[in-house]
Amino acid sequence: MTADFPTSVATQKRDPFIAGIVLVLWVLLGIFVLYPLARLFGRAFFDDGAFVLQPFLDVVGNPNHRKAFLNSLLLALAVGVGGTALGFLFAFTAVRAGLSKRVMGFIDTATLLPLISPPFTISVAILFSFGARGLITYDLLGIKGFVVYGFMSTAAAEIITYFPLAYLTLRPILASIDPNIENAAFSMGATRWRVFRTMTLPLALPGIANAFLLLFACSLADFATPLILSGNGFPVLPTEAFLQITGQFDLRGGALLSILLLVPAAIVFFLQRYWLAGRSFVTVSGKAGSKSSVEILTPGMRYMLFAACGVVAAAVAYFYLVLLFASLVVAFGANHSLTFKHYHVIFTEGIPAIRDTLIIAAIGMPLGGLYGVLVGYLVARKQFIGRRTLELVSMINYALPGTIVGIAYLLAFNEKPLELTGTATIIIACYIFRYSPTGIRATVALLHQIDKSLEEASESLGASSFTTFRRITLPLIMPAFFSGLGVVFIRSMTAISATIFLISINWTLVTVRILENMTELSLGPAAAFSVFVVVVVYVVLWVIGKLLARFRTGEGGRVESILGG
Repeated sequence: MTADFPTSVATQKRDPFIAGIVLVLWVLLGIFVLYPLARLFGRAFFDDGAFVLQPFLDVVGNPNHRKAFLNSLLLALAVGVGGTALGFLFAFTAVRAGLSKRVMGFIDTATLLPLISPPFTISVAILFSFGARGLITYDLLGIKGFVVYGFMSTAAAEIITYFPLAYLTLRPILASIDPNIENAAFSMGATRWRVFRTMTLPLALPGIANAFLLLFACSLADFATPLILSGNGFPVLPTEAFLQITGQFDLRGGALLSILLLVPAAIVFFLQRYWLAGRSFVTVSGKAGSKSSVEILTPGMRYMLFAACGVVAAAVAYFYLVLLFASLVVAFGANHSLTFKHYHVIFTEGIPAIRDTLIIAAIGMPLGGLYGVLVGYLVARKQFIGRRTLELVSMINYALPGTIVGIAYLLAFNEKPLELTGTATIIIACYIFRYSPTGIRATVALLHQIDKSLEEASESLGASSFTTFRRITLPLIMPAFFSGLGVVFIRSMTAISATIFLISINWTLVTVRILENMTELSLGPAAAFSVFVVVVVYVVLWVIGKLLARFRTGEGGRVESILGG
């Protein structure tokens, strides 16, 4: 097979289907990723057509900015490690603990809650619980003057907010590991710990590495959580960039600060590529064989894992119960009389924002899912000129702080020939090219586990690349497709950092209304909007889970729902 590889590469280069898809993707990436960045860098490094470097040197030489840069790295590492570990714990428990459907439904519900609500929701709940007048620190424990701001609270909020991404990435990876492999080890006398350490964990490395990369990038790009919880003693670059732009109206300064974030994101990306290169993680070979039940966990360990997940799930549920309570009382913290007036407000005054958000999310969801699968399939399976560059470019918008992506889009599409500002198109494009990398990474990770011989056998029998992709590859990577589809919809309903610069009087979003209500101390409507978003997203995910269930197979290429449907 190795000797045939160059021939296969030459064949793929001549494949009109692959060539056409690559061309279309490059055109789209050029318009919606590279062109806005070019306008952004032009604004940052050029003044009246002349290249200027002094502003960048001033930013790098500023001690406060260097401190913010190091803090950002520390926070991103903590969130990447902590969130990936937590996501692996939940994914491993869901796949290997043999839990009932009812328990699985509880875990899925608690796990996805932080993902399907605006990113600053956990931060607000932490403030209400652990602030100076918090429900836990002040009312329950009687601690006065407790300071919640700083690294620990910020890292905790981001880990809880983003670990569902690791769970969504790792669960299909662990579910795709053939139980016969582990059972074979058991039959040869290996202990449970040895099987886990030498087989299960190494086979899950692609998913672990991709989950870490996603969470690391999420933390680097998040400005809302540090804005609320980090305080003055722990500045980070996204917050500094956001304040530079919105507070001082310094677009160049904010752009330069955000550009610094590209350095660690690129380093982690290439380290991940180097680490996984040359390793084999194939677990789906297409060879027929009956599967057997594997008892990799003892009953005691099963209960311990469930207890650990239960504690985290209970904490998440508590935060959202606080949110629900705030939506049903007159004034949280002052008047706790029950009322539905906040819901009356969102279903009257808030109808335009709800309608616009649902339309944009419904359009962006399928487009984002398809885009993620196509890019992931091409970079993982096909050989063509610029493949690595295509993968890198597709990840850029995800790694950039959302505020900078929004400003770059504003600079690029505010005038002819691509005048899109004020339309739904620019918001949809922003969502697709910013959040679809989740589907790309999930597709790449899944394809690492699928033997190439399945596709090569199809093509050797005369099937075209399109037929092979449609009938062989796509069914096997369907979990990744729905992962990308679900994440794009969720982010379309909850994201704010980029699109806050792209809304207009014609198109506005629920998250913007929530932030407006929070800044105006109208907590009740903000909480009601958040509850509405959670309910809508859960309904859509339930429908996606039902659709995904139709693609489940019992033999060769086990496909599991990542949404618990």
